[in-house]
Amino acid sequence: MSMTFESPAALLDAVGTHLGYSDWLEIDQRRIDLFAEATGDHQWIHVDPERAAAGPFGSTIAHGYLTLSLANLFLPQIMQVDNVSMGVNYGCEKVRFPAPVPVGSRVRGGGEVISAEEVKGGVQVVVRMTIEIEGQDRPACVIDTISRFFP
Repeated sequence: MSMTFESPAALLDAVGTHLGYSDWLEIDQRRIDLFAEATGDHQWIHVDPERAAAGPFGSTIAHGYLTLSLANLFLPQIMQVDNVSMGVNYGCEKVRFPAPVPVGSRVRGGGEVISAEEVKGGVQVVVRMTIEIEGQDRPACVIDTISRFFP
């Protein structure tokens, strides 16, 4: 269930707020293969299950950028801003990939508002999104996402 903010201005008081967690998502080989096709990254650790089984991870793994891209899926699941004319993805600050995501894993995103400030015509918010792997101590990805919301 997402945390709802009544307006972009409400984000200014949300610094330090944990936004909760998204739904779990299974990372299957089809998703990995589609990402490989879309990006041209056909490295064997992602797309060759037989070779990857004998490799360093014991199976294929999701691309780091596939894991990163899931922030776009998870963020609206944990945060909603009402009374906006437009919200835009403004980019990312830090991005880290502490652990690989083996095929068949389930991941979810959790977020915390780490900063919010007024910008021309709206509010810019930085949410630290941590993409967790079910049953593992280390996250798959930690991203400081930057979004702008305009009333």
